[in-house]
Amino acid sequence: MAVLAVVTSSPPGIEGGHLVIARSLVTAAREQGHVAHLVVTPDYGFGRTLATYRSNWSAALPDVDQVISLRYPSYAVGHPAHVCWLNHTMREYYDLWPAFAASISARSRMKERVRKSLIHAADWWLLRYRAGQVVAQSRTIQRRLLDDLGIRADVLWPPPPPRSYRCEPYGDYIFAVSRLTRTKRVDLLIRALAEPVAKHVRAVIAGEGECLAELQAMASDLGVATRVQFAGRLDEDALTRHLGQCRAVCFTPFGEDYGFVTTEAFASGRAVVTCADSGGPTELVRDGGTGLVTAPTPAALATALARVADDRGLAERLGRGAAAQAATMTWADALKRLVVV
Repeated sequence: MAVLAVVTSSPPGIEGGHLVIARSLVTAAREQGHVAHLVVTPDYGFGRTLATYRSNWSAALPDVDQVISLRYPSYAVGHPAHVCWLNHTMREYYDLWPAFAASISARSRMKERVRKSLIHAADWWLLRYRAGQVVAQSRTIQRRLLDDLGIRADVLWPPPPPRSYRCEPYGDYIFAVSRLTRTKRVDLLIRALAEPVAKHVRAVIAGEGECLAELQAMASDLGVATRVQFAGRLDEDALTRHLGQCRAVCFTPFGEDYGFVTTEAFASGRAVVTCADSGGPTELVRDGGTGLVTAPTPAALATALARVADDRGLAERLGRGAAAQAATMTWADALKRLVVV
């Protein structure tokens, strides 16, 4: 038995996937007989990056045998036994830098370039010298670590979060769930529904976020509002019900670090339709085996959605492959890799 602290930073009021993974890890550790604490450190957002890193560096921890850190910059916490199971660094200063830089003024861009260099230097030092081991949550993260910071890491995919998953008769709609932000590309699903080949496909979109009003307006403008239901934030029962009753799950983010939506769909016996540039999901979705992988265009996505909507047998076959994949991913195995004391 070990006494563990699972540490992740989080902006106030934001419920991200890293928190789901952190809580899942704590639950699994306790079920395995460990004593586990969840420690949430601050993320003060843009303009207060230095304060965020400083607060994580000096964060008070309970008396524990080991720390497992996740999201940036929680890997700044200090402990002699420290494994970083990296969810992601601050993406605006890494893979999302081109889009971020293009969205700000030239004067701001100069200032942010300096900040970017400082963050890269800080992350390099912290991940090399503050964390004893670095394990990536996906090959996408592994590649970024090597390309951006020259840091090599093993890969350990997070299993499905522990929920009461159900696999019920296949419904007649596509389900999408995520934070409604631009990088999640829910707009791609709405645009796909407007393509002639998908004119009969229905979708339920769950989640909250800054793009909700824009997505609702888009659905209306494209004439698909009657085939799109915006379900808002779901409680656990509603989430597992939709996962277990839909025809398939559509998850098409851009360069996602991991995307536990994929494993939740798999645990519900549902195939996932994703895009070739979606990052983490493409590591789990085998085209024609556990889902469908398409080009990131409305026309290509529409064709894939129509295939599973029109062919229940295909959806069921892919769903069986997805369930078999999920069954191989367990928290007990994850803990064996992450607990080093």
